[in-house]
Parts: sequence; structure tokens; C-alpha cells
Amino acid sequence: MSEGAVSVILGKKEKFERSPDRRSEDFHERLFELEAEGELVVQRITGDFVEVPTKYGIMKKIQKSNLWHHKSCGQCGHIPGYSTSIFWLMRKLGYDYIDPEDQTSCTAWNYYASATSNQAAQAAVAVRNFAAAYETGNFPLIHCGTSYGHYKEVRSELLHDAALRQQVTKVLHRLGKQLVLPEEIIHYSEWLYAVRDEISARAVRDVSGVAVTVHPACHYYKLVEGDAIFDPDVYHGQRTAAVSGLVLALGADLRSYSTFFDCCGFGFRHILVQRDFTRSFATLRKIEVMKEEADPDVVLTHDTGCVTALDKSQFAAQAHERNVGVPVMSEAQFAALAMGAHPFKVAQLHWHSTNYRPLLEKMGIDWEAAWAEFQEDAERLKSGGQEFLTWADVDA
Repeated sequence: MSEGAVSVILGKKEKFERSPDRRSEDFHERLFELEAEGELVVQRITGDFVEVPTKYGIMKKIQKSNLWHHKSCGQCGHIPGYSTSIFWLMRKLGYDYIDPEDQTSCTAWNYYASATSNQAAQAAVAVRNFAAAYETGNFPLIHCGTSYGHYKEVRSELLHDAALRQQVTKVLHRLGKQLVLPEEIIHYSEWLYAVRDEISARAVRDVSGVAVTVHPACHYYKLVEGDAIFDPDVYHGQRTAAVSGLVLALGADLRSYSTFFDCCGFGFRHILVQRDFTRSFATLRKIEVMKEEADPDVVLTHDTGCVTALDKSQFAAQAHERNVGVPVMSEAQFAALAMGAHPFKVAQLHWHSTNYRPLLEKMGIDWEAAWAEFQEDAERLKSGGQEFLTWADVDA
């Protein structure tokens, strides 16, 4: 590429401009039109909310309180400190929420990994969860990036396919529920972005010396890309602002690397049938590149599969003496730690594989003392002295 061409590209990146001809459809008009025709119910944003910019300039509302947490099966099963940190942050900031007992998995694994389901079944599962949230009066907040991306695709299908709407309506009728779609489909990382200044104001640990790289989750910003947050003040709007915006608000040292756009390696089908490919991609295309180009103290991301692939894949590469060995966690866990959360009772870092202790030391956390406290709690639970830990046990 000539020097002139390079200078033109760099010049464009100096100032953020959205191209109107690439603007994606604003789904809201069709959503409210179908509600007026009696085909569905729209659950609206209520109470205090923040408007955030999406990729092509359409503003998105993020409700701050009274949220219905759509949890992630992968987080609950493999990274419990992920969802616990989200709840802890919400409690510490004083926002009400519901942790529902009638939520189901989004079943997107069927869709992305094996194609064993069908369009109507997938859509009905999504809308049943939305209807369950609507019945409580609390707005759905999606923990999982896969669920979030899948539900946005389902929304597009339902808005434009009358036959599918009819099929799903029949299923929901048998369940005694309405066809409900929320005014916005909100990912938890968007909520964190919306309240990032509140989190920063409550931080009790200095993270200014912590070098951070961010892996943006494919299922967050590559599926229905126009509905993801892109802030002109974060990478000039050239990358999604989710995660990175929070890192900047906390004052950490945000560092870039050349393969930021690449998948974490998790994918779906190949994590099941070609796991060595996942491990190789996660370590060679992501972790090693980060280490060589940015030398981070921690990698932050915002999806279950991304934390899993980037963290759990490193043990194999370490056995082959590759240039890996950097802890990986969600930005929710990192933010909770910055606000004083216990590294084991709340963030539950003992579920992670790659050594996180140097990071804790850099954040001023005495991990040995914290581990001793956690072990005391574990012994008390084991002996029957206490049935389970409560939010009061973690100052929330």
C-alpha cells in the first residue's frame, strides 16, 4: 500500500464520522407498528435510563434499575464469579433487580453448534423468557453475549416474518403467555457502560498501573452490529465501546493489539469436536499476540465463551512453553475488584485456570489473607455452622 493511501486511512481515523448510507434499520418503528396492530406487546423502558450511541447513530436506552437478570448457563456452571460480580455491583450501586427462578436457557447452543432446533422453537424460547420478565414488571438484562446476539436475530425474524409470529403466538398461547418483545435488548456490559462513572466514583482500589487488553465478543457486536455501543470517545468509534469504556472510566491502562477483531477461538461447533483448534486459536492468535504487542496484566472480555476459551486454553500452551500466562476475566469481575469485592467470595477467581495472583498484588489485594478468609467460610459451611454465604457476608 502506498504512503498516500496509508495517510488517507489514518486521516479518516483521526475524526469519527458515521456513514448514513451504512446505517442499519431502526427496528423501533416496526416494533411499535406491530404493537398498534395487536400482534405483540412491547415492554417499555421505565424509570431512570441512560441513552448510549450505537454504531450508526441510533441512540439506545439502557434502564438502570428494576432489572430481570437473564443469567448465562455457562457463567453459572463454569464461571460463577462472573454473574455474582454483576449482582454484587448492582447491589452496591443501589439498583433493584430480580434473580428469576423461571428463566430457561436461550438454547442458542442448538442453533449455533448443532442446528438441531428450528426457527419457531428458538423464537418461542426467547419470547417465553421475555414474557416472564414482562409479567414481573422488571426489564430483562441479558448476561450472556450469545443469548444477546441470538435474541437480536430472533427479534429481526419476528418483526419481518408474519408466519413465524403466528407460529410463536400459538406456542405462547398454550403456555398462557403473550408475545412480548422488549423496547431494547440490553446486554449486561451495556449496563456497566451506562453506569461506568458511578462505578469509577465508588472504586477503592487504584488500577491506574494495571495494563488491560480487551477482547470484544463476536456475539455482542458482530450479530446485528448496528445495535451495539460504539462511542466516538472510545477508539474514535472504530471499535465497540463495551468493556473498553469501563476500563477507561476506571483509569486503567488500556492497550491495543492487532488481532482485536479475531474470535476468541471458542466458536461453537469446534469447541465440541475440534477442541485443539480452539486452544490453538485462543493462544496463538489472541493471547500470544496480546503478550507480544501489549504485555497486559489482565485480559477483559464480556461473554461466557470468551472467558472460558481464553482462560482455559492457556494450560496446554504453557506445557509447550509458549508465550502465554495472562489472567482472563470479565470486566464485571474486574470492576467489582476495583470497588472492593472479595476476590474469592464474590469474584470467585479460584475457578479460573491462569495465574491471577500477580494481578491481585498489583491491585493492592492481599490474596493470601483473602484465601484464608475464604477457607474459614468454607470450613464453617462444611461443618454445618452456616447453610450458605449471604450478601451480608460480602458487604452487599
